[in-house]
Amino acid sequence: MNPALQYFRNIFDSAYTVFDGLSITFSYLFQKPVTLEYPNRNKKKVQDTLPDRFRGFLEVNHLTCTTCDACAKACPIDCITMDGVKVPGRKGKAPVYFYIDISKCMFCGLCIPPCPTDAIYFTKEFEGSSYDPKQLIYSYVSDETAKEYLEQNRILQMEKEKEDEGEEKQ
Repeated sequence: MNPALQYFRNIFDSAYTVFDGLSITFSYLFQKPVTLEYPNRNKKKVQDTLPDRFRGFLEVNHLTCTTCDACAKACPIDCITMDGVKVPGRKGKAPVYFYIDISKCMFCGLCIPPCPTDAIYFTKEFEGSSYDPKQLIYSYVSDETAKEYLEQNRILQMEKEKEDEGEEKQ
């Protein structure tokens, strides 16, 4: 084929594909938009439209948690930290602190199956933007609860020491 003819053929093909693409783009100009403005113009809350097995933020029920550390050991990126104390009338330890760093969490769900008491689970909450990364470290045990558990543990330790002293005297 003649080089000059090939040159003009390439120009024609380029112009044709540009106009072909623009015809599709301009066809949307006369259609009703399908964009939903979030969150103000939705008829339902977004959380209500999410599937049942949605992986949102993690939640911990400190009343059933035994601080067994199974979830923290299963976490591949080490974003769960906890510590607990023995409290009378409760199986296992009661958590004094339980932190999950949501900025590190990849929501894989590997921490949920090992929990023997089902104390850790996903919620449908997903909006957690923050300017400060420290605000993304979630605490699941309040300070008052932690103080209560520590006080109960202190009383338990004192009773145990009294029993040990009584046994030594005999």
